[in-house]
Amino acid sequence: MSNNPGRLFVVATPIGNLEDISARAVAVLGGVGRIAAEDTRHTAALLSHLGIRRPLLSLHEHNEAVRVERVVAALAAGEDVALVSDAGTPLISDPGYRLVRELRHQGYAVTPVPGACSVIAALSVAGLPSDRFVYEGFLPAKAQQRARRLQALAAEARTVVMLESGHRIAASLEAMAASFGGDREACLARELTKRFETVRLATLDELAAWVAADANQRRGEFVLMVRGVEAQAVADTVTVDALIDELAGEMPPRRAARLLARLTGGSANTFYRRLAREDG
Repeated sequence: MSNNPGRLFVVATPIGNLEDISARAVAVLGGVGRIAAEDTRHTAALLSHLGIRRPLLSLHEHNEAVRVERVVAALAAGEDVALVSDAGTPLISDPGYRLVRELRHQGYAVTPVPGACSVIAALSVAGLPSDRFVYEGFLPAKAQQRARRLQALAAEARTVVMLESGHRIAASLEAMAASFGGDREACLARELTKRFETVRLATLDELAAWVAADANQRRGEFVLMVRGVEAQAVADTVTVDALIDELAGEMPPRRAARLLARLTGGSANTFYRRLAREDG
């Protein structure tokens, strides 16, 4: 290992508008020995726009485990490395976690170069409470798994932030309306910082109908934000919790879970897991 090991810079890049890259990010990308990129072709286009030429190393979800050794070797030789994703801040629903964790364990320096992040950008213009929020990333692709995930979030008091793709946006909005209630307030942010940027605050039913009626609103990349439950809904959840406590001692977990599902419209599987934990 070199007496002066290199450093990994985790560099945020634009999510659309190329003018959003910071002066510091440009300086770092131009000064490192190499750049680990989620898609080298995408990053090559950005570097060309910036007038930067640097060796690129692909690092994505399918090869991250083996690429860690390459990055460690470069740092051990005293070379600085930058990590970028296709857009926005690396590791936020993008590759890089395994690399950063391993470098932390081995004692290498890891430095953030902050910048664009679609989640924070969307929250800043949504008009929903942003003092406390929970980030769920991408919803499951399969309908049944998606419904279970959303049902588990139905009683969340914080603003819920999710990402979605164009070919699933309509189905996800319908599923959200079914799980959270169609009158729950939500915000859809599409193609942020790009030419067809769209931000709309409405109820889930209204958003679902709007997207279903306009094919243009089913194109691009989406951030979906749903307002948390109101105080009365939280009180209703407490009532359900009390009911679970009562039934846990009166009947077997599976039977109690089916009864709770009929009474509340919730998921029998979710209730069963809770009852089974209490029974154990």
